[in-house]
Amino acid sequence: MGEIAEPDAVRQDVDRFSLRSTLLVPASPEEAFTGFTDLTNWWVAEYTWSGPDFLTELGIEPRAGGMLYEIGPHGFRSDWGRVLTWEPPGRLVFIWQIGPDRVPVPDPSKASEVEVLFRADGPERTRVEVEHRHFDRHGSAAEGYRQALTAGWHEMLTRYLHSLRSRPQPA
Repeated sequence: MGEIAEPDAVRQDVDRFSLRSTLLVPASPEEAFTGFTDLTNWWVAEYTWSGPDFLTELGIEPRAGGMLYEIGPHGFRSDWGRVLTWEPPGRLVFIWQIGPDRVPVPDPSKASEVEVLFRADGPERTRVEVEHRHFDRHGSAAEGYRQALTAGWHEMLTRYLHSLRSRPQPA
């Protein structure tokens, strides 16, 4: 991956079955990891099954084997991913169990995967690298799904960056 010209820019590289995004955030790796895994501060509620009007909780169970989930109307819970690697503050890997048709993908061998790396890049600055890979596991819709998620990840990572920039600073 190439260098980023602007510290607050989201840079994306794509190939047929993978999407890589890189950004520099104004936070330590610990703060960047915590901010990323607190989905409620930056995830786009319109991208959830519950939608912004009914979403009551969005989260990641903080351990390998933990679920990525949302809770919607009447306490209905929908698990949409599973944590493969939980290594704060440096690495998070999870299965993306949402199909191109927005239907849950119960078989992990048919789901794509997201890896997020957090690397110190100076004092109070972290390089965050997100790779969403194995789109080929989604079958014939793989390339179109990767193209759609290129815009989706750009929006989500822009919101993630904004959430870190607007967090309260210690006194």
